[in-house]
Amino acid sequence: MPRAAIYLRVSTREQAERDGDPEGYSIPAQREACKRKATSLGAVVVEEFADRGESARNSRRPELQRMLSYVRDNPVEYVIVHKVDRLARNRADDIEITVALQTAGATLVSCSESIDETPSGILLHGIMSAIAEFYSRNLANEVIKGSVQKAKAGGTVGKAPLGYRNVRRIENNHEVRSVEIDPVRGPLVTWAFDAYATGDWTQRALLEELTRRGLDIPATRSKPAKPLALSSVQYLLINPYYKGIVRYRGAEYQGRHEPLVGDATWQQVQEVLAEKNETRSKLRKHSHYLKGIFCGHCGSRMIVTKARSRSGKIYPYFVCIGRHQKRTECRMKAVLIDRVEELVEQHYTTIQLPAEILDIVEHNLREDLTAHYEEARNQHSRLTRQRTRLLAEQKKLLKAHYADAIPLDLLKHEQDRIRKQLASIDERITGLDDHEALVEANLERALDLARDCQRAYFTAPPKIRRLLNQVFFTKLYIEDDDTIRSDLAPPFNIMIANGPATGAEMAGTDWSAWETSFNSSDPEAPGLG
Repeated sequence: MPRAAIYLRVSTREQAERDGDPEGYSIPAQREACKRKATSLGAVVVEEFADRGESARNSRRPELQRMLSYVRDNPVEYVIVHKVDRLARNRADDIEITVALQTAGATLVSCSESIDETPSGILLHGIMSAIAEFYSRNLANEVIKGSVQKAKAGGTVGKAPLGYRNVRRIENNHEVRSVEIDPVRGPLVTWAFDAYATGDWTQRALLEELTRRGLDIPATRSKPAKPLALSSVQYLLINPYYKGIVRYRGAEYQGRHEPLVGDATWQQVQEVLAEKNETRSKLRKHSHYLKGIFCGHCGSRMIVTKARSRSGKIYPYFVCIGRHQKRTECRMKAVLIDRVEELVEQHYTTIQLPAEILDIVEHNLREDLTAHYEEARNQHSRLTRQRTRLLAEQKKLLKAHYADAIPLDLLKHEQDRIRKQLASIDERITGLDDHEALVEANLERALDLARDCQRAYFTAPPKIRRLLNQVFFTKLYIEDDDTIRSDLAPPFNIMIANGPATGAEMAGTDWSAWETSFNSSDPEAPGLG
């Protein structure tokens, strides 16, 4: 008796699972039709293959591949499908599958179409395959078109991200689908943004804390709940959906869902991400806060090395890299790191300022900064006006797109341009918002440090000591007579080295590098390093 294999398929998991039945309605119906066809051919069904929730646009379906492997090793006369489109929905895959079946000696049989290996059967097979491909592509285009319209209206396309949930309800006898905040996970997502915006958390530490608080990936019908991965946290922090923006096919639209994060917090998180990305590799380079110190004999950088005593104890030293690598004729001896630390502490006694000098410096600085503040305020006003114009332009673009006056690709291009300009302006406005207060705070901190620098340094932990060294010095040198000398950084090179500074002298000082260094946690910030 002839042998037959049958192949069954449904496109979606929902089709495969109806009314609690893991096979739904379609799979049993296809099975019955295929068995009837086998009976009419006088064949016995020896194997069944069923892809549940697999699209025919992809030929890498697990059960399809298992079937092709089976017929190669186990000869059958027929492979029976309910319709040609169950097997493939594009001509290339259809040809590849048909050739594979013919090579194995099997004939493809459809329950719904009269296809066989006669010329008319081959023609009909080709026509039905082409129709299936047209249907698949046309359906995909219609789905995309509908999804674009949904996104334009602020709707959520597909599954809502972590912290939200898709809901269905019946209104006026119609099913309405929407998105609402997950009452358990939503507040945890908000907390994650607030915490990361402080700059005090790494992504891994944030992941551990979120896991401890109970945030996880919710369960689905086929998969249990699972813990977050680091990649989940990374994606969460950059997803604009949480601030109320729907992004679809490269374009952004104002969403109808309730944001979990405010614009200011979301932007702060992006800035923290950018900053940490820039400094991550740099932070790994430094294990001691005095790395970056220089040899007073030849000017080469001093590097850390370790020596082991006869008793096995390890001692860390600074050695001149010029001597160590024989780049120079330097004869500078290695110096214990502990001794260098003591010398630097003692060196801070050389940068104290008398109170009367500080008063003069402060007065001169405040006079010179007045005009600077006024220009900053004028610049703030200009940027605010530019921002208002760009926002109005953004709204006009969306209205024109909704009216089908401009195509999607042009909308995306213009949105990208406006978004970049707005981001640049917002960054500059934020800087100007804080600029005056920052300069004033930096001035006070500089003066306070100058009043008692040694005490500030002596009581500071290693990380702060490194920052203080960056603030006060461009370079520190170890001399071969067991002393330290230094090159002072602006503005202390004027404030300390030459006595009271005039307003003109201080106005000519480049404060930007000093401000950046003082406020940065970056070990490579301007200054000693």
